[in-house]
Amino acid sequence: MFRQLGAGELLVIAGVLVLFFGAAKLPDLARSIGRSARELRKGLQEGEDTDEES
Repeated sequence: MFRQLGAGELLVIAGVLVLFFGAAKLPDLARSIGRSARELRKGLQEGEDTDEES
């Protein structure tokens, strides 16, 4: 799905994000997305560990 996105499309998406959230909010938004992704990976690994123990 994302393989079809080129540089132009990514720039448009980035521009919309800046307009929508504002430049000051983007670092906080990226930080919260990173934390969420980390928690998701951690939860998936814990789920795999409990499946192996069963």
